[in-house]
Amino acid sequence: QVPLVESGGGSVQAGGSLRLSCVYTYSRYCMGWFRQAPGKEREGVALIRTFWGTIDYADSVKGRFTISRDNAKNTLNLQMNNLKPEDTAMYYCAADPTKRPCNHDKYSDWGQGTQVTVSS
Repeated sequence: QVPLVESGGGSVQAGGSLRLSCVYTYSRYCMGWFRQAPGKEREGVALIRTFWGTIDYADSVKGRFTISRDNAKNTLNLQMNNLKPEDTAMYYCAADPTKRPCNHDKYSDWGQGTQVTVSS
């Protein structure tokens, strides 16, 4: 398993911003960010089909979160603005080499996660 290493989580007040980063060793067909809050199912937040450059966002984060890649640094970023308490969760970077639609959670490689806490 090839490691994915996240950073950038923390605590912020509602309306604030955070930027998550994930360093990877090589790009895969699907790459993205997921989150899981206590007692809730894992949710795909922002997913990239890297070959095509297409991006899918969860409806709950559209207009507030932006996913991007820095190919020179092998880094996947998630800029999160106007954060809300309901964004509180453990955020995971994930990647999968399988050439299929990326809107699923059966990714092969996962990071350890970084906690995001938003207070009201």
